[in-house]
Amino acid sequence: PTADSLHIGHLLPALGLARLQRAGHRPIAVVGGGTGLIGDPSGKASERPMLTRDDIAANTAGIASQLRRLLDFEGPRGAVLVDNAEWLCQLRLVDFLRDIGKHFTVNAMVQRDSVQLRLATEQGISFTEFTYALLQAFDFLELFDRFGCRLQIGGSDQWGNILDGRELIRVLRGAEAHGLTQVLVTKSDGSKFGKSESGNVWLDPKRTSPYRFHQFWLNVDDADAVRYLKFFTFLPVEEIDALGSRHVADPSKRAAQRALADEVTELVHGPDALRSAKRAASVLFEGGDLRELSASELEDGLGEAPRVPAPRADFGTPRLDLPSALVLAGLVKSKGEARTHIQNGAVAINQQVEKDARRVLSQADLLAGRYVVLRRGKKNYGLIELAD
Repeated sequence: PTADSLHIGHLLPALGLARLQRAGHRPIAVVGGGTGLIGDPSGKASERPMLTRDDIAANTAGIASQLRRLLDFEGPRGAVLVDNAEWLCQLRLVDFLRDIGKHFTVNAMVQRDSVQLRLATEQGISFTEFTYALLQAFDFLELFDRFGCRLQIGGSDQWGNILDGRELIRVLRGAEAHGLTQVLVTKSDGSKFGKSESGNVWLDPKRTSPYRFHQFWLNVDDADAVRYLKFFTFLPVEEIDALGSRHVADPSKRAAQRALADEVTELVHGPDALRSAKRAASVLFEGGDLRELSASELEDGLGEAPRVPAPRADFGTPRLDLPSALVLAGLVKSKGEARTHIQNGAVAINQQVEKDARRVLSQADLLAGRYVVLRRGKKNYGLIELAD
């Protein structure tokens, strides 16, 4: 739990649990409050920053709330949510080394790709991170003892750690357990999946708004859309295949991307957030009435646009005539340039084209009581915000 939110790179294993639950199994979601104090070296060229116990606790709480949206915690097959700090933070060092450590050889541990990668660097690997595999193996044993857990799911980089836990259950309990790894999701060009221009795409709506979340999926590459529908939605395969056929017949309609964006946004954020995201997109990209949008929807949809304050006293005065406003918003460099664009019909106020360079912005132009949206050309936006 290195952050207080999951991002979309975590969706695949979480949905793996959800699929197994729908097939009649009982999922156990493990939040690493204990192992988070150590740090997993897998896939990392350098040691992770050490987090405090308070940081780990806060992050764990945030992640738990998101898992509750993806898994059903009610009924006899209800999911179980556990924090491995419950048992790992109670371990006594000498007992752990004697009872668990003796079943692992350093010879095998140093052959791990994650360890070899770090040994090849100048920084090396700390003893702290070197022991991570033992702790994950112990987790599997503990889950077997507490819940009868017989299958551990993880990313493909966790294969060795999962096998260690399986072996520990075999040696200490005489029982058989299993491991299942999932592929690392990539884009069709081989690049990393899960990031937008502004960084990670988070499940927390405060970090990535539902509008931006929806737009991320809507804009995935044509070559990825159908594959992602199979990974990240519960649509029947037949329906996905039909969407794929429609997409091939007319890629411009983006049928696969629209279905993907709608399904994943509703799954993560709920139907109300999906409706809001689609309404904002419709208004911004299909010429709807901006007055239909709330202040938050305007902020989400135009979050990349420059936003500049203007005093209340300036509204309705020549200080905020249209050329001055365009300069203030950074859409032009001079009033002369502004007048040229206005005369050419290339300027809009709240999506309405305005050709009068003498036009003055007034408080009546404010959307949601806060913003005036200016546009130069088709894609250059700026917001004038009422400064109270």
